[in-house]
Amino acid sequence: QVQLVESGGGLVQPGGSLRLSCSASGISFSIYYMGWYRQAPGKQRDLVATTTSGGTTNYADSVKGRFTISRDENTVYLQMNSLKPEDTAVYYCNACHISVYWGQGTQVTVSS
Repeated sequence: QVQLVESGGGLVQPGGSLRLSCSASGISFSIYYMGWYRQAPGKQRDLVATTTSGGTTNYADSVKGRFTISRDENTVYLQMNSLKPEDTAVYYCNACHISVYWGQGTQVTVSS
């Protein structure tokens, strides 16, 4: 069975940092495009960052320069620096190839 499990969310002050992780099982990880999405209450789920199997990355304009996506053998990461209150959301891991899979989400709250 395919599983994507996120971890690393929590409460952080503005300007702080968090590192999210998503561990995948049940897929040939190296051939999947991986991504992070986020959804705030009352808003749509938006793309945050993606990475191809070759390591090419893409970022939403709102996080460019502050967030970094990376991947290793079976895990995709999102390093989040200089966090702002508007970054508060549930963050979801995504894997895409022939099929698309989603993790359960992890809450990130940026507040004083």
